[in-house]
Amino acid sequence: MNPEQFQQALANKGITLSAKQMQQFADYYQLLVKTNEHVNLTRITDENEVYLKHFYDSITGAFAEPRLTAEELTLCDIGAGAGFPSLPLKIAFPQLKVTIVDSLNKRIAFLDELVAKLGLTDVTLIHDRAETFSAKKSSSREQFDIVTARAVARLSVLSELCLPAVKVGGEFIAYKASAASEELQKGGTAIKQLGGQVQKIVPLTLPVTDEERNIIVIDKVKSTPNKYPRRPGLPSKKPIQ
Repeated sequence: MNPEQFQQALANKGITLSAKQMQQFADYYQLLVKTNEHVNLTRITDENEVYLKHFYDSITGAFAEPRLTAEELTLCDIGAGAGFPSLPLKIAFPQLKVTIVDSLNKRIAFLDELVAKLGLTDVTLIHDRAETFSAKKSSSREQFDIVTARAVARLSVLSELCLPAVKVGGEFIAYKASAASEELQKGGTAIKQLGGQVQKIVPLTLPVTDEERNIIVIDKVKSTPNKYPRRPGLPSKKPIQ
């Protein structure tokens, strides 16, 4: 998917990108590839693949939750890595107020340079572990309209890292590939214990490759118990069963 095809594919979904926004994506790609030479940000560096599997894929969250396209929502991206999905969403929908949390300072430094280069506002970068970012006495706990994660962790783990940051009445949006239903079966107990309730699963296929994707939207229906998230490392070592 080249940049023109990317723009057209989004237009087909009712999302129009201006010349300025297209330039921001072009600058994003250039800095990503340049920085990736000395900081491990992504294994995908081919331009067509970045536009499809990072930029377009990130924006698919708005297909599942259309409020992202127009409302001034607070969005927190847990473990954003090179900024996915939050920064492509921010470029496409500038009214979003974005907070990015990542545990690796080198990635935060890249994102800081990127945000400045693209001229983005209302983007806050936080170097922290997800477990301490939304711990029971943290000012970030249950503060966000939407929390996103596009990480490879299992849903039972992601839920413990993400749901504590979602305000009651907000949503956790998990980007998953083909194993979404299996992960939901195994992660259902964790989601419920953490105050979540599955609203819907939106199945998608990426253009060009027809790869399967699933956007899982989880409503935050009640406050997360104070004991969650547990101390750093424990959610992944001993997922809630």
